[in-house]
Amino acid sequence: MEDMNADRPLLVAGGVRKIYRTGSVEVAALIDLDLVVRHGEMVAVMGPSGSGKTTLLNCLSGLDDIDAGRVEVDGHDLFAMSDAARTEHRAHTMGFVFQAFNLIPVFSAVENVELPLLLVGTRPREARRRALEILDRVGLGHRVEHRPSEMSGGEQQRVTIARALAGRPAIVWADEPTGNLDSSMAGQVMDLLCELNRDEDQTIVLVTHDSAIGARVPRLIRMRDGQLVDDVRQTVTDPVPIRDAPLG
Repeated sequence: MEDMNADRPLLVAGGVRKIYRTGSVEVAALIDLDLVVRHGEMVAVMGPSGSGKTTLLNCLSGLDDIDAGRVEVDGHDLFAMSDAARTEHRAHTMGFVFQAFNLIPVFSAVENVELPLLLVGTRPREARRRALEILDRVGLGHRVEHRPSEMSGGEQQRVTIARALAGRPAIVWADEPTGNLDSSMAGQVMDLLCELNRDEDQTIVLVTHDSAIGARVPRLIRMRDGQLVDDVRQTVTDPVPIRDAPLG
């Protein structure tokens, strides 16, 4: 039987509004925002500081509440769910990569990657197998027992990417994933993200202030004052396969 949902967009946001309130002061961070992202897309969101980039990511992933509008991810209306249901949906369908690596310092790389799997009920043996598999996929198969303090910044960010991917999410959200890295390591991390999008058909939405990073992504969205002001497709060069790239 033909899959009736095969052509359904992965993410549909309509009329999304987010207002921050401090006493009697209101600041509109998102204004009637509309966005559609399809399976397998890689999207970069750029804009000046305060334009609403991170707010967009937090609201479309359900990390923050919205004041108006609708957000559907994989056919589910995030804000029609209870908080508990939304948290569970997020754990099973989304992965997150942040500027701060947020790794547990006393855990090894493999323990950091397998922990989210264990928290959603994956059997320990299966969690360990999947963690080792994805660490090898991101070029860290020989570093699985190392702790974050024993790794470079680029390696730590690869661990966070492995952690985001271990649960086989429908979508990965990345907020300034290269923000704490020098240009060489940033390039390697972007090579990895682009390769995962291209070879694994992984949907990725990333926020960046770096125009060089934005130029690497097939779809570029620009924001200003809480609104989308540009949405363009661009031709990009294929990255170097991660196994052939030097480790940073």
